[in-house]
Amino acid sequence: MLPLDPTADIGRRAWVPCPGCQDHRDCGTCLDGRTCADHWRYLLSNQGSVLHLQCPNCTHLWAWQSGFGAGGRTGG
Repeated sequence: MLPLDPTADIGRRAWVPCPGCQDHRDCGTCLDGRTCADHWRYLLSNQGSVLHLQCPNCTHLWAWQSGFGAGGRTGG
């Protein structure tokens, strides 16, 4: 298991399913699409619409294309 990134800050969170542990899959709050107090991820950084995340439960690191903000659109 990886250690938490030193830049991880509980004040910067995202509610995205973790591809590592899938801990959200049996949570009624997450399944309803609501903000869950237990299944959030550290938002480490972003580059345009790509978010760099870490799961506080399994410490998995990954990048996720949000589709929002700069870089999320193609074409004119």
